[in-house]
Amino acid sequence: MAQSEAEGLDLTITEFVQGLAESYRQMEIPLERYLTYILVPSIVFFLITIGAGLLLPVPLTIRAPIPLLGLLVLASAVFYPKILLSQRKSELNNRFHLMVTHMTVLATTKIDRMEVFRTLAEEDEYGELAMEMHRIVQLVDTWNQSLDDACRRRAKEVPSDAVADFLDRLAYTLGAGQSLEDYLLSEQGQIIQHYTTVYRSSLDSLEVMKDLYLSMILSMTFALVFAVVLPVLTGTNPTMTVSAVIVMFVFVQSGFFLAIRSMAPYDPVWFHPVEYPSPIKAKLDRSMYVGVGLSMLLLCLSLGGMTGLSPVGLNDLLFMFPQVPLPFYAAVPITPMIIPGIVFRQEEQKIKARDQEFPSFIRALGATEGAKQSTTGQVLRTLRKKDFGPLTQNINDLYKRLNMRIEPTAAWRYFTADCRSYLIQTFSEMYLIGREMGGSPKQLGELIAENMNEVLQLRQKRKQAATTLIGLLYGITAASTFAFFIGLQVVNILAQMSLDLNAGSRLDVNSLINTSVYNIPLIEFLLVIIIMFSAMLSSLMIRTVDGGHKANTFMHFVILSWIGAITGTFTKWLVTQFLQI
Repeated sequence: MAQSEAEGLDLTITEFVQGLAESYRQMEIPLERYLTYILVPSIVFFLITIGAGLLLPVPLTIRAPIPLLGLLVLASAVFYPKILLSQRKSELNNRFHLMVTHMTVLATTKIDRMEVFRTLAEEDEYGELAMEMHRIVQLVDTWNQSLDDACRRRAKEVPSDAVADFLDRLAYTLGAGQSLEDYLLSEQGQIIQHYTTVYRSSLDSLEVMKDLYLSMILSMTFALVFAVVLPVLTGTNPTMTVSAVIVMFVFVQSGFFLAIRSMAPYDPVWFHPVEYPSPIKAKLDRSMYVGVGLSMLLLCLSLGGMTGLSPVGLNDLLFMFPQVPLPFYAAVPITPMIIPGIVFRQEEQKIKARDQEFPSFIRALGATEGAKQSTTGQVLRTLRKKDFGPLTQNINDLYKRLNMRIEPTAAWRYFTADCRSYLIQTFSEMYLIGREMGGSPKQLGELIAENMNEVLQLRQKRKQAATTLIGLLYGITAASTFAFFIGLQVVNILAQMSLDLNAGSRLDVNSLINTSVYNIPLIEFLLVIIIMFSAMLSSLMIRTVDGGHKANTFMHFVILSWIGAITGTFTKWLVTQFLQI
């Protein structure tokens, strides 16, 4: 048993080393240059930090972390090619299903198969996949290789197993004489199934990360409470212990955020047009300007009132409080940022509603065009009278632009710009190109609708994961803040009690309860900082899992900040009511 486990460990280590060597081989930078300018200097720096840690005339607590910095630099240099290869693999997998759908649409138009690859190579949206198509085109055009040989060669080089398998099977099929259209149509189900499997596994990984995050944050919360309370008995400097735990808290949360960001499936909601602006953009920009302007105004009033430079301060705005709680000084200035957060969220809900209606629209459009053998504008004359929910107005606008003899490509681009949906833009572009190249509208509509419906079903799963994460993070924020301020207020009351007992007793209470080492306002300030930092990272986590616009972060950041501020203030009042003598 032990021997089999050792053999398995050796095999794992061997595979890891082979994978690392392969990442060095696939770097765009020449290996000799990377070793000379990156790896060797990092080794020298690591040796220097070891020497500094052994020879510097400073305390051990300061010397000990110095070699760790050198080790971090060395590890970053050693594993950087592996990280780059992993990022490249993610880029290949993220858009693979869209690229195959696009390739299928082009193949159904009966154009030359090399033109299919040339068209995809010019699509910057596909990133690394477009680069792979470009490499295949180069092998065929420049090096006079056959298309199947070029696909087979690139299949051996790409880091993604799914893309490599697809190219390898494509090479075999083309070499056997099967048409590109037949192969891609037969592959649609398998590609979508693979995408669904990867998407669901990513969501499952996020569920595991949520459980780990909850456990780690609860542990760090207990550690921070102990760091606040224990110096009462030990007499150590509580500011240093609290600061050390806060730094650890920051590292733990940052690590989980990066892990969640790497695990979340790539599925953007928004489309950001450049050449075809939409009226929505003006509304979004106004909300952002109002939110930022009001936040800057409140920040100036808060700082001016605290320093005496402004006649109006936060005390005047929150006149219902005899003394404004410290957490409110952090929460009030950022409150107006909820305005753009709400506006962006409302628009995002409309985008998602349009996405739900688009498969029905594109299927009906393709079927009607195929049956009537007419143009899109003539079909939309009757089709626009049907109810497609939030998409109805956009369909009307598309019909009006086509009826005004606007060039069809420009009309469709305005349509996608008004919808602001990434999926609608991507699949509309596929339908437009397919129709321009003579593809069957009925086949195009059914193909696009089927693929988009699969993505929308996966988005429902993602929405459920985001909803549970929101509840978890809101609850953690309230619970951890409650624990923080319980410990702080207990120490504060003990400090007041020791002063009262010392005034009327010969017993030196400070020899038993070490409250003189506490700087209560400074510790409360540190707690407010960690609450705000936690709110910021939590809102970023929600946005990452949700996959929406970055401005959604503002709304959750404001809400989480106010949850922390209100919970902290209420906890201080509640503990005072129970323990004040």
